Amino acid sequence: MNHPELTDRFTRLTTAHLADACLRARLTVRCAPAGTSAVIPGQKLAGRVLPARHAGSVDVFLEAITTANPGDVLVVDNQGRQDESCVGDLITAEVATAGLSGIVIWGLHRDTAELREIGLPVYSLGSLSTGPLHLNDRAVDALESATVGEWTVTTDDLVFGDDDGVLFVPAAQAEEVLRLAESIRDTEHRQAAKIRDGVTLREQVRFTEFLARRETDPSYTFRQHLRAKDSAIEE
Repeated sequence: MNHPELTDRFTRLTTAHLADACLRARLTVRCAPAGTSAVIPGQKLAGRVLPARHAGSVDVFLEAITTANPGDVLVVDNQGRQDESCVGDLITAEVATAGLSGIVIWGLHRDTAELREIGLPVYSLGSLSTGPLHLNDRAVDALESATVGEWTVTTDDLVFGDDDGVLFVPAAQAEEVLRLAESIRDTEHRQAAKIRDGVTLREQVRFTEFLARRETDPSYTFRQHLRAKDSAIEE
């Protein structure tokens, strides 16, 4: 799937739709840690993961950019550190000039005003004035993978971001996940329209039928009921 198609389809979806689609596809839902948010609210981000593990110097980012394809997303692993920022205005400007789609940081950024002026989607755990405070030996595989929270991602993954946060999806399953996400979105839009017309969600999902079935079969779950009724509010 090429980048323009990916971004176009995600424009009409959310990370919540994709998370539910991963669940339905029996894939692990891989979200960046809660609190990972966009420097500029309202922006969306989609692209192939371009990993870089930070060891205290920006050279790893510059090297990653030299190997990038247009539309890639620089995913920075700074171990979630809260005592230093690792990406500022110069790297963000370089990423934008190179044609990448944005940056996701497991850590902090700085130069917030300048980043907003550049306009590139940047997601991080927050901002801090100080730059890197450490300089360690760089791992030989620093450009092969990045860890974000509990997940390790590579160029075999896609990354999506919006106001709900950041989500990773295996590129090999992207078509299936997007297709399921679009189906879930359409179902939820129909349900929301019916609620506005006065048909409650309980009526739409035949909730009284679920309660009656659960009375006779305590092991019967609401998700089983939703699958039988082709609803999408939980997955």
